[in-house]
Amino acid sequence: MESIKSVEKFNEVIQSENPVIIKFFADWCPDCKRMNMFIGDVIEEFNGYNWYEVNSDEVKGLAEKYEVMGIPSMLVFKNGEKIAHQHSANTKSPESVSEFLTEQLG
Repeated sequence: MESIKSVEKFNEVIQSENPVIIKFFADWCPDCKRMNMFIGDVIEEFNGYNWYEVNSDEVKGLAEKYEVMGIPSMLVFKNGEKIAHQHSANTKSPESVSEFLTEQLG
């Protein structure tokens, strides 16, 4: 999973014609650390997509702009538009993240 370190890079990444998956997280977040333990399996399952992560404490303004109220959150973008958003309460297990991506990406 590639880290996005600037708003400019984020804006470039989300312009993709293919859906891209972006995880919003923070270093202090216990649920983010828990997600890191299982996200590798989910990435492998959806390895046809590009995966990115944004530390919402380091890249200011993106969480607010895209209504990320809790972390970790999974967002899917295509052609510069947010097409799906899984809020933090629903990202606690590999099954819930995988189910969300299957629904959104087919």
